[in-house]
Amino acid sequence: MIPTSSVEYVHLPAGSALPALQNTPRRMVVLIEQDVEADWQAEVSDWIVNSGCLYMMAWGRECSRWDDSVDMAMLEQFDFGDIPDEREVWTTWHENDTLEDVFFFCLSCAEHQNIALPTVTILHIAESDRRAEILDVFAKERAKLAAG
Repeated sequence: MIPTSSVEYVHLPAGSALPALQNTPRRMVVLIEQDVEADWQAEVSDWIVNSGCLYMMAWGRECSRWDDSVDMAMLEQFDFGDIPDEREVWTTWHENDTLEDVFFFCLSCAEHQNIALPTVTILHIAESDRRAEILDVFAKERAKLAAG
């Protein structure tokens, strides 16, 4: 299991203003439960790249679009040139997986080749805040992995 020192939940309804987020090396699981406008998605993708995220996993509605959007934000940040290893954001999408599967992947596979990613941010793009429920699912997957 990948060491995880902190887990944070960010509820972000589609189209809303982006909150401040400390730039720190992190894994980010993006849970998409709402349709979003392309311009807002691009803005969120830039925010993800600028947050210190080095491994982004997308799950939910049109999750492959989010994978592409974060890839594009990273490429644009470096003018489509060389990307330093310590700034490269790895992305995956999990179209046919359960939420438990995505959290398992986050906790057991989502590593950066050179940098520890102890912070996990769960970005929930949805109308309703489901903090307690989603963090409970994450905690159960973490406990299963810890138990072996």
